Amino acid sequence: MNHTEFSALPLAPALIANLASLEYIRMTPIQAQSLPLVLDGRDLIAQASTGSGKTVAFGLGLLSRLDPTLLAVQALVLCPTRELADQVARELRRLARTLANVRLVTLCGGSPNGPQLTALAGGVHIVVGTPGRVLKHLDKGTLRLDALTTLVLDEADRMLDMGFADDIHRVVAGAPRERQTLLFSATYPDGMDAISQGLLRHPARVAVQESVHPEAIVQQCIEVAADQRLSALAALLGHHAPASCVVFCNTKRSCQAVADHLNTLGFAALSLNGDLEQRERDQVLVRFANGSANVLVATDVAARGLDIKELAMVVNYEVSQDPQAHVHRVGRTGRAGQQGLALTLASPADGYRLSLIEEFQQAALPRARLDGLDAGAAPRQPKMVTLNIAGGRKTKIRAGDILGALTGEAGIAGHQVGKIDITELQSYVAVHREVARQALKQLQQGKIKGRSVKARLL
Repeated sequence: MNHTEFSALPLAPALIANLASLEYIRMTPIQAQSLPLVLDGRDLIAQASTGSGKTVAFGLGLLSRLDPTLLAVQALVLCPTRELADQVARELRRLARTLANVRLVTLCGGSPNGPQLTALAGGVHIVVGTPGRVLKHLDKGTLRLDALTTLVLDEADRMLDMGFADDIHRVVAGAPRERQTLLFSATYPDGMDAISQGLLRHPARVAVQESVHPEAIVQQCIEVAADQRLSALAALLGHHAPASCVVFCNTKRSCQAVADHLNTLGFAALSLNGDLEQRERDQVLVRFANGSANVLVATDVAARGLDIKELAMVVNYEVSQDPQAHVHRVGRTGRAGQQGLALTLASPADGYRLSLIEEFQQAALPRARLDGLDAGAAPRQPKMVTLNIAGGRKTKIRAGDILGALTGEAGIAGHQVGKIDITELQSYVAVHREVARQALKQLQQGKIKGRSVKARLL
């Protein structure tokens, strides 16, 4: 038997069967190194980059320890951002779908308290959340960790950066000492020992090198005047016409200004920043992931944890103040065997930051100019658009129900329906642009599971 295949692990048959149905056959390096230790009950410090498969690594571990007959919180996953928490929760639900009656709730700031309180009062097995909101529920007594068997700190380096160390220790104070603690981090900066000390007992350590191959990424530094960034960005997007691109800015204000400008030029751009309400953030992430928008403008914090498997291009609209953050930005493209392009717009005033980046990555950033680009190229419009349905898991809507409604009486072909995302209260479905109006009419005038629903075009 191949020891890098999931079937080689001592997992329940239901989990093995589900992994096969998800086409998870061979483990990634971080999974192969960490899962045997996790399943053996060891505490663990694991260093692995974003996109390396760490959620499956700790997810299978906590699910293997779960007792579904005990309706109490047995696993807690702490994440630095709402976006990452939502991503982790979705993956855990996928991994647990063949297990009976596993209940999970996401506890994050910016989301209504009501549904969280209702879920906690009804009993849950797994909590995924941000430290601040989890701590509030602990302080109010609406969350108890007496039965906790597994604690996971996901992207612990980012939680350290964001000042969550004290909150994490306060959360852990309410958990049993006899538990398994798993710490996953992309880097191990100074100060990480302060988080791990007292939380883990004789932990094993594994480290996997960055999964992104530098040779798969073409980096260029585009020299521009400070007042030419917007026009330079538009020219680069028009010229390269990427199917998907993340534009990184250093501030929330820049994010919104850049996205607004691109939209006035005809690009399908979205802004992801900390001023958005939770529902707005959900919609932005869904639309970008399902191909309804091809440009996402974001800060490093907002983009942390984004699950984008095939990202054609990254643009650093502003040079990062942190060389390590620059490497993380660039590393989001050129994955899964794909060729990636990473462009950095730099003015003469950015010379010092560029030198720090080059020193950190031990490689020069090749310089280039805008000369010769087809700056007048028409913006590329995404082929998909997103429909929003007022109803989700709470109203028992499933992806199959939505697909059936569109491909039934509406007569829309299955290949014209894209990704379907279902949250607690909302559902989103991507459809080809040419059938969007037809699909919307069917949803508005037809029924899903025998009930009329409200639908709109985003």
